Amino acid sequence: MGSRIKGFKRWIFAGALLVLTVVLSAAFIWRYDILSNALDPKVPFLTYQPPPAPDYDQASAWALRPKDPAGAAPADRPVDIFFVHPTTFDGGRDWNGAIDQPKAARFLSRVVLPNYAGPFDRIGRIFAPRYRQASLYTYLTLRDDARDARRFAYGDVRQAFETYLARYNQGRPFILVGVEQGGLLADRLAREVIAARPELKKLMVVAYLIETVVPADEHTPNAPLPACERRGETGCLAAWASAEEGNFQDVHELISRSLVWEGDDQLDNLDGRTPLCFNPLLGGVSLERAPARMNLGAANATGLEWGARPAFLQRQVSAVCENGLLRTSRPKSNALRDSGSWADRRKVDAFNLFYADIEADARARVATATGRPLAILEQSP
Repeated sequence: MGSRIKGFKRWIFAGALLVLTVVLSAAFIWRYDILSNALDPKVPFLTYQPPPAPDYDQASAWALRPKDPAGAAPADRPVDIFFVHPTTFDGGRDWNGAIDQPKAARFLSRVVLPNYAGPFDRIGRIFAPRYRQASLYTYLTLRDDARDARRFAYGDVRQAFETYLARYNQGRPFILVGVEQGGLLADRLAREVIAARPELKKLMVVAYLIETVVPADEHTPNAPLPACERRGETGCLAAWASAEEGNFQDVHELISRSLVWEGDDQLDNLDGRTPLCFNPLLGGVSLERAPARMNLGAANATGLEWGARPAFLQRQVSAVCENGLLRTSRPKSNALRDSGSWADRRKVDAFNLFYADIEADARARVATATGRPLAILEQSP
């Protein structure tokens, strides 16, 4: 009798283990859908009540702004930087995040600003507006509601830029920088505002659209905003979206999920168009492979206080443009590998493979725009 009970218990244990294995396997297979569903606001955008609008006359509406933004600029900062940050808000009940959402604000200050605004800290005065960004969920779906949320976010960015121009620019040259979602919004800003106003187009040194897909056929040499073809060129646009060599999932998502502006405010799929690919190691659009020895310095600046100089890791990655995407080799350092929660890994990397390369590229273009020798602007890593 005892042996039968033991056998029965073993069968129950084996059955429970099998059920648990099936459940865990299903959860792993469908984890993307499960987590994505958890971030879905589950209300139509048309009936959604967005958070209060930022007031760009207030310092609280800016993630970065000079202490005296209306005052004279320091002599060693000959240009301004208008920086549009990437997605930091996961989602949930909201299509668009409030500018003071705590978790998003921490990710912005701890990860985004040190790694992506940091390369411009020694180049110019940085103006980085907070805005009611579209949630991470809007990048996991192609629903019309998600497109509406991104269009809504653009309104804040444009208002911030107009405030910057009216109150703080004072005719100074500027660099436009946008990263991921910020790059998409900066792309529209460049097309709709800067390229349409000759006086602004003359002031724009360069536009960097980092981890951003834009169609190459809109930035030909004769276009209003041509692609940057060589280092030191000004009035041009440098855009790229990267994927590690061998990572076919990232390539597929970049091509299939990326939306680009069509007409005034429509967001459509690429539909077979080739993205623009600027190679930060070469300083221009090129199909040439840049070997790792050209990599001036990658950096993991996450957690550093603003203004702190990160340690540079040189010769970490090679880079080559293939079918419009920047394909990079696997970084040599473990500090340059993805980590964090599922949601954090869906956002921009918590490091910058081209930190020193972007900084050097911006210095060269500023030197051309201002007519000042590059040595005056040069600062050692």
